[in-house]
Amino acid sequence: MEMFPMFLKLEGRACLVVGAGTIAAPKIESLLRAGARVTVVAPEAKPALSEMAAQVRWVRREFEAVDLDGMFLAIAATDRQAVNHAVAEEARRRGILCNSVDDPPDCDFFYPSVVRRGELQIAISTAGKSPALAQRLRAEIDAAIDEEIGQWLDQVGEIRLNILARFAPSDARKAALHLLAQREVCEPSDCPVQALLRDAPKVAATEKPDQ
Repeated sequence: MEMFPMFLKLEGRACLVVGAGTIAAPKIESLLRAGARVTVVAPEAKPALSEMAAQVRWVRREFEAVDLDGMFLAIAATDRQAVNHAVAEEARRRGILCNSVDDPPDCDFFYPSVVRRGELQIAISTAGKSPALAQRLRAEIDAAIDEEIGQWLDQVGEIRLNILARFAPSDARKAALHLLAQREVCEPSDCPVQALLRDAPKVAATEKPDQ
């Protein structure tokens, strides 16, 4: 079955992680990076979680169904399959998305291998069939992408807003946006896109962007 790829906004959303060991730590870290409000349920935590303890709500006991109240999504990340299955089963009953680590049949979604450059993210998933292959591909892509491309993307985002403000919906606007994506012509000096912006009349405030 083909998976549906997407990037999900989690800022301010309540997310549950059951487990606080080495399996859970990277899952908690990724949720915190996305701005989620994280609750961790576990009787005790391993040292890997100590640096994140102040950023999460920690319930120091075994998982109970009530822990899923009000949650947007859940991660079952203990080293006990029976506990992980119980979390996934209860989450499904409530219509809450759940990832049960290393157990594809109990997963509604999978954690991809991710290459990050600022706000640029390239995610790779094998639908749980071979995380090792996803990691290998991640390493190859990581080596091929320049470190500074994240900063360049920030500049592209600012210029894109100017294009949307200066060009009416048209082929010219579309061409400018595609030209902007060509990294070799987007340096601040002698930039064809900036030249187009200087020559383009500003569109009326009532016109809405379509790109």
